[in-house]
Amino acid sequence: MEKRSKKKLSEEKERKVEETLLENYGKYYRLAYSYCRSEADAQDIVQEGAYLAIRNSDSLKSLEYADTWIYRIMINEALGFLRKNKRETVEWDEAVGNGQGGEEMQEEHIRRQELKTALDALEPLDRTIIILRFFEDLKLEQIAEVTEENLNTVKSRLYRALKKLRLLLGEAAG
Repeated sequence: MEKRSKKKLSEEKERKVEETLLENYGKYYRLAYSYCRSEADAQDIVQEGAYLAIRNSDSLKSLEYADTWIYRIMINEALGFLRKNKRETVEWDEAVGNGQGGEEMQEEHIRRQELKTALDALEPLDRTIIILRFFEDLKLEQIAEVTEENLNTVKSRLYRALKKLRLLLGEAAG
């Protein structure tokens, strides 16, 4: 009887992980893309993360935290990708790169490049916190769960990272 209930729980976890992956694919893709800035690499990161999540679904402790658990897997995959591929990928919009975009478009592109460069200068965990907070719109409590950090640690890292970003972006503007 216990064997059957373990198998049922295992199947339930796998189903929940698959559902969560399907429902939130775009969110995981954006997260991966924010790290690697390449569509193909982001797809690879999400595909590998999804494979790992499904394969290891038994280690999911609680069904209600499936999304947080998968976020953690995706972040680890993205960081692993960056470690393996210590290269900077800059994707230029063709119109801007060829000088064909309007002045506003070029200025916006420059601002985005400055932000990407500043984000790259942050420690990986600080960058993750900024991305989750401002690009994925997660609450600090959710970020603490995803990063497995104390809430106060997340808050202090966020404020320290924001201060560093302001300094870096101020230097870029000046």
